[in-house]
Amino acid sequence: MLIKDQILEKLQSKFKPSYLNVEDQSELHRGHAGWDEGGESHFHIKINSAVFIGMSRLKQHRAIYSALTPELIKKIHAISMEIFCD
Repeated sequence: MLIKDQILEKLQSKFKPSYLNVEDQSELHRGHAGWDEGGESHFHIKINSAVFIGMSRLKQHRAIYSALTPELIKKIHAISMEIFCD
């Protein structure tokens, strides 16, 4: 299964978002540290979920990383996020 699909599955399951988009931005980082010829090294996540209401930005990011699990995080060089609350 593609890393992008794993990210989508885990975030959908954990946060039941009203909006979720995961973009593989690996090609934008060609030649930079962590870039891999096969892609799937750099991702941008946009997510909107009521679960994040009242959380600090730090807690929101920690919740995302926790949902993705350490095993999956090890396969990814960089993740950027835009988190919204309903």
